[in-house]
Amino acid sequence: MSISAKDVKELREQTGAGMMDCKKALQEADGDFEKATEILRKKGQKLSEKRADREANQGLIVTRVSDDGSKAAALEINCETDFVARNDDFQNRAQQFLDIVFENQIESVDELLETEHDGLSIADHVKDMVGKIGEKIKINRVVYAETDGFFISYIHPGNQLGVLVEFEDDVEDPEVGKDVAMQIAAMNPLAVTRDGVDSSIVEKELEIAKDQLLEEGKSEEIAEKASQGKLRRFYEERVLLEQKFVKDNSLSVKEYLKNNDTPLVKSFHRLQLGDDS
Repeated sequence: MSISAKDVKELREQTGAGMMDCKKALQEADGDFEKATEILRKKGQKLSEKRADREANQGLIVTRVSDDGSKAAALEINCETDFVARNDDFQNRAQQFLDIVFENQIESVDELLETEHDGLSIADHVKDMVGKIGEKIKINRVVYAETDGFFISYIHPGNQLGVLVEFEDDVEDPEVGKDVAMQIAAMNPLAVTRDGVDSSIVEKELEIAKDQLLEEGKSEEIAEKASQGKLRRFYEERVLLEQKFVKDNSLSVKEYLKNNDTPLVKSFHRLQLGDDS
């Protein structure tokens, strides 16, 4: 049957699929919009299955914090190429999924994919995106958190790195909070304090330091003591509050916060594209 340009345009606006795909779907469905939509959806599912083994190393990190700083969310969504990551539709979808995480207090990717929106699961929405875009799309990480303190977020230009920082109390100067978030982005600390560093990492650092000292000819006793000094330097490099503040190396991050009457950091989330740690 003959399909009008108007019908093709209307289906495209409803589904976001390409003009030719919409025309073919309408022809196959004899002009039935509901059937055509289902045809496009099935096409997306098939394409999603075909591209399941493809690498998806590009994408976006997006964050959101409530006006009162008590709630925060972050999401990483991946695609195959930077070209798609910079596409307005992809970016709008990322923000839409983030809002669903935030508003529904979703704490895992699986929970998000099972959540329904506009009559479809988010998993099906992702498949629809694959059908439209023609690339593998994957929601890789989801963060949702609440606090009695205060959250501040930072997104590095390009949306490939994002940080959520939880402070112990209200932050009166957002610029100070942003400075700390940028510190986390740049210096990639392991934990806020020494207590937060995994014991296996501490043991490994001590072992490496001691072995190096023994190889240099130091005695067992001296190597044992000196390795503790190396461990202190490790903490200064990898523990947030002990790190040198990047904007003023004469201060630690803890001293910077104290000098600006800002509460200490309680926790943080650092999301870097493709880094699942």
